[in-house]
Amino acid sequence: MIKLSKRVTVYFDPKIHKILKVRALETDRSISEIINDAIYRDLMDDNEDLEAFKLREKESTVSYEALLKELKEDGKI
Repeated sequence: MIKLSKRVTVYFDPKIHKILKVRALETDRSISEIINDAIYRDLMDDNEDLEAFKLREKESTVSYEALLKELKEDGKI
């Protein structure tokens, strides 16, 4: 079990809470572990997206029409 440094109260829809309880039993993990992992993964996905945007911010933009034309010329659509 992971050590938690902060405690919060979260109110779940009863259906979600039931699903969490079942998942916890099936995986032999606590509800807190499941929620922490889900939130962490979601935040890391957001962070990866932000990093990708940052890396590409200096790229030139292409209009939809130009992209469509290029794809047609290349026989991709």
